[in-house]
Amino acid sequence: MSQAAARAYQALREDILNGERPAGSRLREEQLAEDFGLSRTPVREAIRRLQADGLVQVVPNRGAEVVSLSAEDFEEMFGLRSVLESYAARHAALRGEADAARLHELCDAMERQLDRLDDDGAHEEITRLNLEFHQLIHQAGGRRLLPELLSRVIEVPLVRRTFHRYTTAELHRSFTQHRELAEAIAAGDGDWAQAVMRSHVLAARATLLRPEEEEEDNQ
Repeated sequence: MSQAAARAYQALREDILNGERPAGSRLREEQLAEDFGLSRTPVREAIRRLQADGLVQVVPNRGAEVVSLSAEDFEEMFGLRSVLESYAARHAALRGEADAARLHELCDAMERQLDRLDDDGAHEEITRLNLEFHQLIHQAGGRRLLPELLSRVIEVPLVRRTFHRYTTAELHRSFTQHRELAEAIAAGDGDWAQAVMRSHVLAARATLLRPEEEEEDNQ
């Protein structure tokens, strides 16, 4: 990938994951090229890379747009997460290569966001910190293949801006599970880490797939 294409790819990817370009948004090469001050070739290359990542889809008669996923797609992704992330957590604990101090730092940083949930940037910051937390576990629990597989099944659901759908109670529960995961991994207890991660992923699935009308009732 050329340097220009890499720049376009990173900018578009960040816009998609932070909700600046929500699901279903059209990605017009000509407009993007103008926005980024590039020719259409690197933009086209960036879009192809995002399509391979699962963040962009090409729709007949419409062109490229940010991926829209069905409830069935999310069920499948979280089914994969429950297996793969549990495996990663178990092996991160057993291999003893995880940066336990950094995991605890990330827990602290996420918990601090609970005091500023009314700020527009709080949920985006939680998303960023949460992604780093999980990626540290993936990298400690596997080599190249496992982190690459998990990157797709974790990042794609973020187009729904997952943490905006959490109640305060659900955020507290999620952060408590993060803390327990960090402790299990630091203790080298694979069974404990695996069980906590599976519970954590299944709880996230229940929140994300909750009907919107029920979500409004919880506000």
